[in-house]
Order: sequence, then structure tokens, then C-alpha cells
Amino acid sequence: MREWWRGGIIYQVYPRSFQDSDGDGIGDLPGIISRLDHIASLGVDAIWLSPIFPSPMDDMGYDVSNYVDIDPLFGSLEDFDSLVKRAHELGLKVIIDQVLSHTSDRHPWFMESKLSRDNAKADWYVWANPLPDGSPPNNWPSIFGGRAWEWNSTRRQYYLHNFLISQPDLNFHNPEVQDAVLSTMRFWLDRGVDGFRFDTVNFYFHDANLRSNPALRKPEHLPYAVNPYDMQHHKYSKSRPENVNFLKRIRKLMDEFPGTTTVGEVGDSHRPVELMAEYTSDGDKLHMCYSFEFLGPQFTATHFRSRIEGFFKKGPDGWPCWSFSNHDVMRHMTRWAPYSVDPKDLGQQAAALLMSLKGSVCIYQGEELGLPEAELLFEELTDPPGIRFWPDYKGRDGCRTPIPWDAGRAPNGFTTGKPWLPIKPELSVLNVAGQEKESDSLLNFYRTFIAWRRGHSALIDGDIAFLRLPEPLLGFRRSGDDGQSVLCLFNLSPEAKVLKLSGVGGGLEPVSSAASLDGRTLALGPNGFAFVVEAKDKPVKASTAGN
Repeated sequence: MREWWRGGIIYQVYPRSFQDSDGDGIGDLPGIISRLDHIASLGVDAIWLSPIFPSPMDDMGYDVSNYVDIDPLFGSLEDFDSLVKRAHELGLKVIIDQVLSHTSDRHPWFMESKLSRDNAKADWYVWANPLPDGSPPNNWPSIFGGRAWEWNSTRRQYYLHNFLISQPDLNFHNPEVQDAVLSTMRFWLDRGVDGFRFDTVNFYFHDANLRSNPALRKPEHLPYAVNPYDMQHHKYSKSRPENVNFLKRIRKLMDEFPGTTTVGEVGDSHRPVELMAEYTSDGDKLHMCYSFEFLGPQFTATHFRSRIEGFFKKGPDGWPCWSFSNHDVMRHMTRWAPYSVDPKDLGQQAAALLMSLKGSVCIYQGEELGLPEAELLFEELTDPPGIRFWPDYKGRDGCRTPIPWDAGRAPNGFTTGKPWLPIKPELSVLNVAGQEKESDSLLNFYRTFIAWRRGHSALIDGDIAFLRLPEPLLGFRRSGDDGQSVLCLFNLSPEAKVLKLSGVGGGLEPVSSAASLDGRTLALGPNGFAFVVEAKDKPVKASTAGN
């Protein structure tokens, strides 16, 4: 029997921006419960909730001050239990974020650790003595700007923070730390969650000798990058080999709860696909991993093919989880706009491509509506790196604005108060209510495509083999164990293209778009795509004119 997560579709909910129930302008658990029917109507398998734990919200919940409770901003443990119950009634699994690499500086663990060098939690965080001149122990930078080391006058030592100063890194070289975080995970498993998404899963371990990172020499970063973090090869500050054994401990815990799953976020620009494969291989570590390889500006057949083939070459028994948008990056409808004439065509193609690749899938809330990145004013920002590096980097607020539910003007049914981030007019017009009424809306395409996909097992967990086609054409065949295969063809450009097909029996599948077949000639319009279900042992051949 197929494991539900293998080839499954996970819908990411960013709680602050999904639905507000009490008028404070911030989404919450009761609000999410009231909108679960919308998620279920898409036909997805699970929801992933970004952090809902107690937090000072310096980094919007990714600075956790208590791993085993709910922040009052979002509701209560009882509300969480109600959400899990209702989700399960609707056939949805529930995955929650785990931010384990660091805590808030207001977590009781850190509050104790910083008091002295000899208390019970003195070694629970990464502390280091200064160099003789008083400077930090090495050259590691923070992703959010500045050095990754902050001085503590009580201990007369530096502590490591890969992100904000208020997000000290835990010391996973200490077995007690590993035991503690595993215990907090057990708390949620006992409560009925179906899995975890691990934030920055390759950041858990640092080099015990605190060696400085070498420079990363890339032409595009000369003379300087917007963020100096991008000028180093982070060889010693993350992605350390010790991480693997801790991931095995996580898997051992998960195996005590059959049917649960894990998906890790790999934040690495040096060897992300290799780490994804390593972390999911052999069936004794994570179930799935994703990286930022499909969350950037690249929109070429070569890029998609090389990353997918690269993953399965490195980890043939591993499993990826692909996504085109999430809460950390510019929405793909804006990122990839240069490759399209009509946003709806791009939205349909992106959905069809994402859900045809070998692996599992994450859909970010609002993706089904075709939401673009919101253009925010500086005074509207809340995201620390956006504020620090403005205007060259505008931060992550533009992809985190609230969902427009109702027709009309903002806040479009999201809240009765003032939303924590504004809903801009160009997002308001893409509201759920309006798209519900349009049979050819992007929202209804998502529903149609997901339902069609469920009827073709080759697209869920079948193998993948790429065709030799020139840019901007991407073609591959998904083949299942039952002998069924589906040919998938995409024109990744705003110009019409033509292919030659031979051996087509039943014609194009109804989910094809901007595609027409006349004899052996397949015409793909701008962002057009076509699906052909092949007869057993009778593959369809595809080539460009003249080949």
C-alpha cells in the first residue's frame, strides 16, 4: 500500500495571513478551522502549519519561546485539538513546523544558559570565548545581517545566532539538547499530529572547532553581494556530517507513530540537492526534503531536469518534496512573469508542472488563486531582513499578505479589523469568492487537475524519464508499476512552439491547456502544456520539427 505522503500534495498555511476570527487583524486557529473546507475542496492530502508556538514574534514565530504550547495570538491547545479533529474529518493530515536549530532568547532554556558557565543548561547553546583582541571566534555571518556572534557580558562569551540576535542557536553536540527537542516532538505526536516540517534542517550542527568559512567566489557577487552572507561557502557553520545521526534519531521516533511523516527544509546554496538526497536515503532518516532550487528565478527546462535527475542520481531511494512558492521567497507568479504573456496561463502551467514532477508537492496558500507578490511600502514592512537590506532586498512580507476571501475591497473577509499586512488591490481582485463563480478560474483548474492526477498513479509515485527536447520545451514520461505511463510536455515560454508526435492513440488529456493536436502536429501556445496517456508498451515519440 502506498504511503500517503509519497506523491502527496501538502497545502502550506501561514497562520497569520489565512483567516482572522477575532478582529485583531492576525489570522488564528479558529479562523483556519473555518476555512478548512476550502483546503479540502482542492483535493490535497495534508496541511502544513507555519509556527503557532509562543513567541515574541521577532521573526514572526520562528523564534520559539515554548515548544509545547500555542501562542495566545493564535488560540489555545484546545483550538489546536479542534483543528486536528476537523482536519481529520475532512481527510486532511496535519503537519506542523518544528524550529529546532534555534530558540528565542526568551526561551527558559536560554534564560538559564546565559546566567553562568556552570549551570545545568550552560552548554545547551553555542558559546565561545573571544579572540585575544576581543573579536568573535570566527568569520561566520548571520543570514539576517552582521556577525553571527553576540556578546554576553555575564558569561563574557559570545553566543551563535545564524539569524536574529534574539535567535540563539542550540548546541546539538550536547546529547541533552537532542533529547529535549525529541521530547517536545513526542508531545505533538501524542496529540495527534501527522508529521513535521523541519525549518533549516541542515543548520542543527556547527563545526565543533569553530573554523572560519572560506570565501565563495562567484562572478555575480563581485565586488559585493547585497547580503554579505552570500559571499561565503558555509562549510563549517552548517550542513555538517554529524547532522545525519540526529536525523536517524528523529526517524526512530517517527517510526513509533505509524503513518506520520517528515519534510526537511534544506537551506544551502552549495550542494542543496545532494543534501536532500542524503537526508532522505536508506529509509532511516527524513521521509522528504525540499530546497530552494525551484524557489528562485530560473525557469528553464535545463534547470528543472538537472535538479530532478541530480536528486535521484544521488539518492535513488530518497524522496523530494518540490515547491514553487512559500513564505520565504517572492511568489512564483511574479518571479516567472517574464516567461509569460497571460498570468492565468503561467499559473496553470506552473500548477500542472509542479504536480507532474516525481516527488511530493507543497502548495503555498494563495498559489491556487494566482496571487502575485505584493508591492509594499517601506513603512508597511515587518520582516527584519527586508527592513535591514531595503530597497535591494525587500524581505518576505510581499509573499505573506493575507488571503482575499470575499469580493470587493480589502480586507476581503480576512478580518473585521486592520490586517497586519495590507491586501493590495491587485490581490483583492483575485479573491476566492470571485474565482468560485468562474468555471475557468485558476482556483477551479487546481481542483480539476488534482482530481485528474489522482486517477493516474504514474503521476503520484511513478518513475520519471526526460525527453531530449530543446529549450524552452520540457518533456518527460511518468511510468507506474501498473504499466500505465503519461507523457508530459511543456512550453516554458511566451512564444508558440510546435512538436511532432507519433503513436498518439486517444488524443490529449482534457487538463491540457493552450495545446492542439492535428494529426502528428502538436501546437503549444504560450505557456501551453499537454498530457498524453500512453497505451501499455506503446510510448508516444515527441520531437521538434526537423528532428
